[in-house]
Amino acid sequence: MVDTLNFSFSANPKVIFGPGKIKLLPAIVGEIGNNVLLVIGKGSFKASSVYKWLMTEFEKNQIYSEEVNVVGEPSVDFIDEISSIYRDKSFHVVVSIGGGSVIDAGKAISAMIPQNDSVLNYIDGIGKKKHNGIKVPFIAVPTTAGTGSEATKNAVLSKVGKSGFKKSLRHDNFIPDVAIIDPELTLTCPPEVTATSGLDAFTQLLESYTSRNAFLVTDSLALPAIELFGENFLSVCMNDGSNIQKRSALSYAAYISGLTLSNAGLGTVHGLASVIGGYFSIPHGVICGTLLGEVISKNIEILFKKGDRNSPYLMKYARVGNTLSREKIDKTESLADIEKNCENLISIIKEWIEKLQIPGLGYYGIRKADLERIARETDNKSNPVHLTYEDILDILLKRL
Repeated sequence: MVDTLNFSFSANPKVIFGPGKIKLLPAIVGEIGNNVLLVIGKGSFKASSVYKWLMTEFEKNQIYSEEVNVVGEPSVDFIDEISSIYRDKSFHVVVSIGGGSVIDAGKAISAMIPQNDSVLNYIDGIGKKKHNGIKVPFIAVPTTAGTGSEATKNAVLSKVGKSGFKKSLRHDNFIPDVAIIDPELTLTCPPEVTATSGLDAFTQLLESYTSRNAFLVTDSLALPAIELFGENFLSVCMNDGSNIQKRSALSYAAYISGLTLSNAGLGTVHGLASVIGGYFSIPHGVICGTLLGEVISKNIEILFKKGDRNSPYLMKYARVGNTLSREKIDKTESLADIEKNCENLISIIKEWIEKLQIPGLGYYGIRKADLERIARETDNKSNPVHLTYEDILDILLKRL
């Protein structure tokens, strides 16, 4: 029996999913126009045979393109500079081919080319203006299985330093017009990038599944994607990176994570990642991976202390633990089973972190003196339990 349902669900881009689907890109671009701004990463895609093929196809079809190279996570200054350079060039479409940072950069550029001021004015929690939603049509082509940005309405931008931030440019219209998700593009993704981007996707799935804002639709998407991810993740990172079926599973899980985070929100791991990413130059997936086990452990500890064994969040954690476990329990309703499955979840996450050698925060120069500020500024409003300043500080100390 389901309680009365009340929800809204953000739009989904037109998604073209499957190995080899990149071959459809020239025709899709041609339907929109023949003047393309191509946003790509720092070099790996440009050195690939796919890039050479794409340039040949563009030339054959009389599609003119200019390129923007993204290095690291996009900043406000970078988006302002690129938007200003290309504002008067009448591009028909922006195409991003790359990881989450490349897609976020392209998304922001497509949104800011039609505007005449800084993107800073429109960023959540900083700017005082509301974006009008006018953009250049945007196509997202991910080459990693991570952020799910190909399915979201926000672009994450950062400024790193003492007064830094990591926040979003957001509008319903910023969802890509088309997302081409071709798992073959992830076959050359290095193991360390596969690991950290995958941990981001898993964190998004788990946090949206256990969010206070989760509902039937997001639950029905997140849990099967979590299972698919768990069945394939470690082997792809460790020894089976050329398996296209497993790569496809991770690409699908990442895409679903974008849908579920857009509609249910995220928890304390991403609250911490937002603050830490503004002050320190640390890959987002590393922050998620290194903190996830301790955050989940703290959430579960508090839920058990409350004494409500029927807590929907506790049951969800137990369900995920059972889903990921090698030896599944047929019935998971007894207190002993719930405890066992929650323990399984924590131990599986920590096993991943250990096997993949995800470093602690101290590896990137974060000191004990930095933790108090991080703990004070962390948002955990969608987390399944309220974590106090002391709780968050304890989590950070354990992963320093």
